[in-house]
Amino acid sequence: MFTGFTDETVDFMWGIRFNNERSWFEAHKQVYLTHFYRPMCDLADEVYEFLRQERPDAGLIRKVTRIYRDARRLHGRGPYKESLWFTVEQPAEQWTSRPAFWFELMPEGWSYGMGYWMPKPVTMAKLRARIDRDPRTMERLTRALGRQREFTLDAENYRRPKSAAPSKLLEPWYQVKSFTISHQEKLTDELFSREIVGRLRSGYAFLLPYYDYFVTLDGDPDPRETP
Repeated sequence: MFTGFTDETVDFMWGIRFNNERSWFEAHKQVYLTHFYRPMCDLADEVYEFLRQERPDAGLIRKVTRIYRDARRLHGRGPYKESLWFTVEQPAEQWTSRPAFWFELMPEGWSYGMGYWMPKPVTMAKLRARIDRDPRTMERLTRALGRQREFTLDAENYRRPKSAAPSKLLEPWYQVKSFTISHQEKLTDELFSREIVGRLRSGYAFLLPYYDYFVTLDGDPDPRETP
């Protein structure tokens, strides 16, 4: 059961930022395991159980990142990450090709939401085709997103719009190449107690209809093959 992160969690994150080397990490490895990695796993387990109960047939799995960076992708950085995150998603060869729920804790703050980081171009073409067939569903989701204050849409857009949207409201979705619906915040007291569990459950419950909409896109017909 998740009981909260601790002051030692925050101290470790700042420590690894300024001492990103093996000797420092090895001297503080037990702090990492006790106050950072294990609590993150506990929180991930609780979120996963909630989402699995909400979508028992979705085949969801949960993943917690490890602190070790891929040695092939250091690019002049130290060997350790200064943040940890978990995802709840459907299994795929490339996890970024499917929408996923996530939570991340960083030295300065935390974030969570639902993202689609590297959808295939054909998937985004299917999104536009689905909206063309049924604009009302996405209009309803877009209005609901605009009425609340927890999440914002953060998108990487194509340089040029692919096609004309059926309404002004839906224009942003015709430009997205990848996106997240996310919340970002500085370190707050709820992280150090079980309060964050309720906050995340409530947020993910709001995001479930969006996940349902996007996770089914791959099953749509390829619009490039439509006569």
